[in-house]
Amino acid sequence: MKKLSNFLLFIFLIPISIFGQTASVSELDQNFLNWHSKDLQTDAKVGTGINKAYSDFLKGKKAKKTVVVAVIDSGVDIEHKDIKKNIWVNPKEIADNNIDDDNNGYIDDVHGWNFLGNSAGENISSENMECTRILKLKNVKDPNYKKAKLIYDRELEKAKKESDQVNKYIEVISNCKLIIKNYTGVEVSSIDDLAKVNTPQKDVALAKEYLTQLYSVGLNENSLKEYKEHNDSYLKYYLNLDFNPRAIVGDNPTDLNDKNYGNSNVYGPFANHGTSVAGVIAAIRDNNEGINGVTNDVKIMVLRAVPNGDERDKDIALAIMYAVDNGADIINMSFGKAISPQKEFIDKAIKYAEEKNVLIVQAAGNDGKNIDVNANFPSKIYNDKTVASNLLLVGASSPQLDENIAASFSNYGAQVVDLFAPGVNIISLDTNNTYSMSDGTSVASPVAAGIAALILSYYPDLKPNQLISLLKENSYKVTQPKKVLTPNETGKKSKIKFSKLSKSGGIINAYNALLAAEKLNKN
Repeated sequence: MKKLSNFLLFIFLIPISIFGQTASVSELDQNFLNWHSKDLQTDAKVGTGINKAYSDFLKGKKAKKTVVVAVIDSGVDIEHKDIKKNIWVNPKEIADNNIDDDNNGYIDDVHGWNFLGNSAGENISSENMECTRILKLKNVKDPNYKKAKLIYDRELEKAKKESDQVNKYIEVISNCKLIIKNYTGVEVSSIDDLAKVNTPQKDVALAKEYLTQLYSVGLNENSLKEYKEHNDSYLKYYLNLDFNPRAIVGDNPTDLNDKNYGNSNVYGPFANHGTSVAGVIAAIRDNNEGINGVTNDVKIMVLRAVPNGDERDKDIALAIMYAVDNGADIINMSFGKAISPQKEFIDKAIKYAEEKNVLIVQAAGNDGKNIDVNANFPSKIYNDKTVASNLLLVGASSPQLDENIAASFSNYGAQVVDLFAPGVNIISLDTNNTYSMSDGTSVASPVAAGIAALILSYYPDLKPNQLISLLKENSYKVTQPKKVLTPNETGKKSKIKFSKLSKSGGIINAYNALLAAEKLNKN
């Protein structure tokens, strides 16, 4: 057994942090449920003061406008019982008659549009990463080629390494279960079964300890296999130079004027991510069902443009333009990538939204990087170096006021990130009337978008730049602790003042922003 003991000790050192940041929940844990709506003074959590806003400021007041928020994402489960009534309906379109009733160029776009499909109903599920698409072209003179090659090589090495690690996890769980069964007769399938294992035998004790550690953080053979499938997607789809799903769409992705593609299926193959985002904004409040969205004076317009893999600049640009043309007041964009080969397309779309007074709220990204230095796209900085006045860029914060207040994975930047919002342990909607808990700027962004929508519903004359100023200036300023851990993906323990992580140096606060909006309205 010496050889097996050494193997177990080796496996015990493999970091658990390689695994993903979303988990399904069968019960809504009250420790996490709607924590982002709480506030530091009342609940000892650095939430956003949404509950206080409703109880102390908005009580007795009536919203003046129903705000339309476009969610550009992977798709949304529009039939989820906890959001269904808050889904946008195109008033000029008749469902399923195969006619473009409103002459906007999109047939049967009752709830939005799917830019990742074709008229036959086929849909893109997975895509290449942008670096893969660039390398396929073999144009070494492309200004993005060198960067693409560096990213591709790094991601390929990482994917292979993590594949080896997860295979070791799966192997050791199987071996641990076998050891326990052989010595004790106990068949382990959950952490509860480990309570039946009581023996001082070294291998059994070590196997029990390891399984306890894994099970306590939600890892088991099923979750490991799910992660393996996710990781294998990098090799099979994201980094596969021979994979070309765009043939399904049949357009020219480098021609912004080639618009005749897509379909009205806003759910798509995998709507989990977009459903979570939409739920944070608009899940039905106070219905004794699931979670509370930030506001219910809102309708969610669904624009499917984000596959598993990297989104296309053209799809995002057209989705933004669709949102603007069809009445969206706010656009949430919980996605991003390291290279934007058709950045001019998105610049044009953001400028169009800017001209039409549409606010864009965007996730800063989850790479633990300073994006003042390492740009993340879409970007508020146009190619001509001017800055969009209508784009709010959001980092992710944690519930406790301590050195971990900035989420370890969150991108940051004193020049481009505007503020932080709760983005750790956020419970929201998942597909098929279920719920899940997520970490990421992907959920921080809709917290901010929801608060912006809440304010706009009561103060509909506010322009995007005014909303952004209100949110930044009235954010909660973290002054204690004096320094916090700098977000990074390497695990290094450097510290920085929280005020240096964003332009505002604060965490979004709905209550404070509403008070300021009321004051501005009176003046």
